[in-house]
Amino acid sequence: MDLPLVDFADSPERQAATLGQACAEYGFFSIPQSVIPPETLPAASQAIAEFFALPTEEKMLVAFPSDGYPYGYAPLGYERLAASLGMASPADLKETFSVGPDTGGGSLGDDPDQAWVRSPSLWPDRPSGLRFALEEYFSAMAQVAEHLMAVMARALDLPTDFFVPLIDQPMSSLRAINYPKHSPAAPKNALRAGAHTDYGTFTVLHTDQVPGLEIQDSAGNWQSVTPNPDVFVVNLGDSIARWTNDRWRSTLHRVTTASSEQRQSLAFFHMANWDAFLDCLPTCQDAEHPALYQPVQAGPWLKEKFQATGSVSSESKVVVSPPSESAAT
Repeated sequence: MDLPLVDFADSPERQAATLGQACAEYGFFSIPQSVIPPETLPAASQAIAEFFALPTEEKMLVAFPSDGYPYGYAPLGYERLAASLGMASPADLKETFSVGPDTGGGSLGDDPDQAWVRSPSLWPDRPSGLRFALEEYFSAMAQVAEHLMAVMARALDLPTDFFVPLIDQPMSSLRAINYPKHSPAAPKNALRAGAHTDYGTFTVLHTDQVPGLEIQDSAGNWQSVTPNPDVFVVNLGDSIARWTNDRWRSTLHRVTTASSEQRQSLAFFHMANWDAFLDCLPTCQDAEHPALYQPVQAGPWLKEKFQATGSVSSESKVVVSPPSESAAT
């Protein structure tokens, strides 16, 4: 399937109309890659490909220093995304490298509890240009996120600056993902990323041309998203679903083994502030549509979700072939 395109060059009204319809129907839409400087994405993609091509023992130098630490390298077999929804599954067929708000210059808020989400990002010595490339990419994505939140406010019949005090110290993070060529020895029901919803406001995803991303439609059927080299894919997270009283969808999605070829992606997870409350927006409830969820504070809720997915036991680790040496080219 092809996703609706929210073009930043369109009028604010048209952007809001397209986005609002896509969020209600799919929970997914796309935006042009031209929304960020042209050199930013290639530099980040090249740097992260070089990182994943390093020997495992070198990547492990920036591995999560402890279970539950939010940033760093996670090797193959570490994560089970389906666990965030309480579903049993084999370990995901992927390795990841994640960095946090300090990548974009984020500052620590007043609440000492939020030190977890603002833990220092861990940076490898090689490749030498990785940190700069990801900092540039993170900053570009942060600007895109601010624009999208303003469009979302308009689409929800709210002032365009409505969300500003709720996202001015966001818990956003960036994750690079490598899906190596997988081995026939992997469990038959293993996925590259198990079925899950994202937790934040939305995710801006860049992926290569290897297929695998699927979304669940309103009838419960899995639909394959057509890879498109000219766009970013954006999907809503659980925070937006709670804010909008499920008027907008946080859609279940997964990455399948539709192709055994190596696949790489960059996912920017936009989050609200740690102390923001996720409670039903005034334009999304009335006498016939009462609030479906109790308000929750975004930070502690996110932490609980995140820590449900990681550190699988050694018994559930899967067998995959090593990353291709061509990953850095």
